[in-house]
Amino acid sequence: MNRIKEVLEEKGIKQVWLAEQLGKSFNTVNGYVQNRTQPSLETLYEIATILNIDAKELLVTKEKR
Repeated sequence: MNRIKEVLEEKGIKQVWLAEQLGKSFNTVNGYVQNRTQPSLETLYEIATILNIDAKELLVTKEKR
């Protein structure tokens, strides 16, 4: 699971723009955003660089209860 959707919403960035920056189709990026598919680590780092955040911020952590 990833937090790409949340980060895009926080920054006011559209999936179409991210797809263009990555050189990937909208459907591919939409799959990442909807957590239907997960990006490779390389792509995850590329997304983090484009969004100007640490890659760790794109990952969902499991909280201990």
